[in-house]
Amino acid sequence: MQLYRLDASAAQISGIFGVDAGDDPWTGDYVTPGRPAPVIAPDSRGGPRLHLRPKLWGVPPPPQGTQPVATVRNLASPFWIGTLRHPELRCLIPATSFALWSGAAGAKRRRWASVAGRPIFAFAGIQRQYEDWPGFAIVTTDPNSLIERHSAAAMPLILHPEDHARWLTADWREASQLVTPYPGHLMGIEDTPPLT
Repeated sequence: MQLYRLDASAAQISGIFGVDAGDDPWTGDYVTPGRPAPVIAPDSRGGPRLHLRPKLWGVPPPPQGTQPVATVRNLASPFWIGTLRHPELRCLIPATSFALWSGAAGAKRRRWASVAGRPIFAFAGIQRQYEDWPGFAIVTTDPNSLIERHSAAAMPLILHPEDHARWLTADWREASQLVTPYPGHLMGIEDTPPLT
């Protein structure tokens, strides 16, 4: 997944997730690796309040890598497990839809996956400092049957609202239980991104 949309303002995101948007200027747009987007994370000083802050999509690569990493799949890798074990390095990534490419080679079409009844939902993510900017990456998991029909080998880890706090605060043994495909019957796929 190299493209998602967040077609909602910082104020709308703040209202749905109950977080402090501060002076985040986000008004809604698409997001690709290397671009900034709002991320929900705990207070860096350790307070209980969650904040919406802009971060770049991409975190530092493993030692052999040269490009920032946009998605994290191998959660058992020693490179990622250190980050995942620290709740303060996990985050929520608000989204309204994400892109899928499906179809035969040479005739692929872009489609948009979203969550039915939830105009804004959240991916599970991690955050790390990257050069001069804080960055984030989206945690991925196996595709559900709906996403798999569109030729995707993985899908973003979409969290149910009641699991947001667990992702941000639980120890890794508990938080890792959330790494499962979001149910396909609760999602939709359209030719154009849904509007909030």
